[in-house]
Amino acid sequence: MKPARGNVNGSGWGLVEFLIAIALGLLLTLLASGLLIATASNYRNHTDNAWLADGGRYALQTMAQAIRQGAYINWDGDLAPPELDPDAPAVDGRDAASISRSSDGISKPLPPVANGSDVLALRFSGSGAGASGDGSSVNCAGFGVAGASQGWSIFYVAEDASGEAELRCKYRSASGWGADAIVRGVDSFQVLYGVDTDTPVDGVPNTYLNATAVQAMAGWRRVCSIKLALLLHGERNTRSDTVNTRYDLFGPAYSDAHGEDIGVRVVEGSLPASQRLRARRLFSVTVALRNRDG
Repeated sequence: MKPARGNVNGSGWGLVEFLIAIALGLLLTLLASGLLIATASNYRNHTDNAWLADGGRYALQTMAQAIRQGAYINWDGDLAPPELDPDAPAVDGRDAASISRSSDGISKPLPPVANGSDVLALRFSGSGAGASGDGSSVNCAGFGVAGASQGWSIFYVAEDASGEAELRCKYRSASGWGADAIVRGVDSFQVLYGVDTDTPVDGVPNTYLNATAVQAMAGWRRVCSIKLALLLHGERNTRSDTVNTRYDLFGPAYSDAHGEDIGVRVVEGSLPASQRLRARRLFSVTVALRNRDG
C-alpha cells in the first residue's frame, strides 16, 4: 500500500496561503488597534472640551458676579465707608503679575504665571450684622461680608502643587487672607478696563486700557466696565492634528497694536511640547460695574 499523499485537489492550506492569512490578520489587528486608539483619543478630547466649557463658564460667572458687586457702598453705617478713601479705589489690578495667598491684598506682586496673566482686585462694602452679615454681600468664595467690614474679591493665576496653573479667588475672612482655586489649566488670564474719559463722566467707557495704562492716568475711579479673557487647556494631549493655532484674547487688532501687553496673544508653537496638542478654549466677557466708584 502506498503512503497517503497531501490533498492534491487544493482543499487544504499550503504554506504560502497560511503566511498570507497571518499577514492579513496582523494587518486587520493593526487597523483595529489604530481605530481603537483614535476613538479613545477622540473620546478624551470630547471629555476635555466638555470640562473646559463647564470650567470656563463657571470662572466667568464667578468673576462677573464680583465685578457687578464691586464699588458697592453700604450707606447704613454711622461711619464713612472705607470705599470712599481716595487712595483705595474699588477696582484695581496689575499686569503680568501674581500674588501670594497670604499677602495683604495685591500690595506685594510676584512674578507672573502662565503667559503674563493679570491680577484683578475688587473692593466692596459688607452688609448686615454678625460675622457673615445678612448674606446679600459676598466675596468671590461665597462667604458673606458683614456691614462693618470691607470685602475683597481678587482674581489671579498661580501654580498648584503639581505645577499646573490655576485661576484663584483670594478673599479676606475673620481669620485672615485665603485663596481657593476656581479652575485649572490656565494658559492666560487677561483684563482690560473700560475707562470713562468724559467730563463730566457719563458712565460709558470711551476706551479700554490695561492696568498699567489706567494706573498711569490715575483713572481707576473712572473705570465703568471690565473685559475678561481666559484661555484654558485640557488635562492631556488629546488632539490628533498638528495645527499651530494662535489665540488673540482681545482680538488680533488689539494684539497687533499692543505688543507690550504680555499674554494677550498666545501661540501654541511657543508653549511647552507637552501642552501643544491639548484641547483649548477661549472665554471672554465684558461686564459693566453696577456701582460707580467716585
